[in-house]
Amino acid sequence: MPRFHNPLLLAVLISALLFNSAFATELQTPAATIPEIYFGLHMHHLDRPVPTPWPSMPVPAWRLWDADVTWPQLEPNRGQWQFERLDRYVSLAQQHGTSILFTLGGSPPWASARPQAASNYSPGFTAEPANMEDWRTYVRTVVSRYKGRISAYEIWNEPNLKDFWSGTTDQMLALTREASQIIHSVDPQAIVVSPSATAEYGIPWLAEFLKKGGGQYVDVIGFHFYVDPHTKVPEEMVPVIQKVERTLAENNLGKMPLWNTETGWLAPAQFESEELAAGFLARAYILAWAAGVQRFYWYAWDNPSLALRTYNEVNHTVTPAGEGYRVMEQWLIGAQMAGCMESAEHTWTCQLNRSGKKQWIVWNTQEVRKFDVPAAWQVTNVTPLLHDRLVLKGPTVDVGPVPALLMGR
Repeated sequence: MPRFHNPLLLAVLISALLFNSAFATELQTPAATIPEIYFGLHMHHLDRPVPTPWPSMPVPAWRLWDADVTWPQLEPNRGQWQFERLDRYVSLAQQHGTSILFTLGGSPPWASARPQAASNYSPGFTAEPANMEDWRTYVRTVVSRYKGRISAYEIWNEPNLKDFWSGTTDQMLALTREASQIIHSVDPQAIVVSPSATAEYGIPWLAEFLKKGGGQYVDVIGFHFYVDPHTKVPEEMVPVIQKVERTLAENNLGKMPLWNTETGWLAPAQFESEELAAGFLARAYILAWAAGVQRFYWYAWDNPSLALRTYNEVNHTVTPAGEGYRVMEQWLIGAQMAGCMESAEHTWTCQLNRSGKKQWIVWNTQEVRKFDVPAAWQVTNVTPLLHDRLVLKGPTVDVGPVPALLMGR
């Protein structure tokens, strides 16, 4: 057995060996306490004619994307600004103690280098600005207006996809450099997040951006850890996260924070039950932290087009997945994760330490199985993700695709 410098992790490994599991996967989890700000959301319809109410649970972080406040909506014509909606969003965030990540990307037709280019948004949206001075004015105006109220700025959304960016990497590098200089000058406390590529096929774009020097202009690397909704499970995020981390290390950026600024489950993915959908959300948040992601913005709270929905806009209720988000906040915030591993039977075990007490989150990715609870854990009760706490009445517990929390004395 290799030498371990983390005695808590060693204890977990020894305990796991006692119940006859070889490890298929072991994650070297961060030593930091999981902060509130790890949990982020996208909220799209807070300002619609029939608005979504603000969630009843804490929303530590909010990414403003697909929320009708892109550059074309803020400045539909040169010099004609429309800040009313963004003002309301910022005010709402302040009322709820929520940190805003604002995504700057997307050119209005009047500023676009290719104003007739087709886009899922407005014409010309995907192109670089024809005149860099228009970009500088946009960034400076927004950052000056919201200094001290918007805490982070992301330069562009998914530049590896033609639906969002039709320029070159060199042009994106120039936009990042200019925006970064303005943001750091106007609001030195604000965080600059890199343009966020998406999915495993976005890693080559990120590698090129970093190889050309993009890392020097940002404080955080953003990425969207989507996996194929047809066939993939949350665990498939882990190797993608690790590949991104290797890309950072190869560019001498191994210590730069990594944020997942957008992930959800899109159509046509289907779930056998709403409880399984909640399990997917929970597993994604657990594993992203375990793999080294420092912030995670779920997409999206109130978007009915998604396969995994957290809010039902028809009957105005929180779905089981939305409840799962709330429970994950309670399970993770304030705890340290002292190891996370998968057995050969596809059972995952992630240990938490909270105020000197040990807890374990356990699930199986493929089926419901009997889990032999090590006696050394001294577990007294089990809390399934969406159910009340139960007293553990024997040496085993059923675990399946929806995580459960085991708590000891």
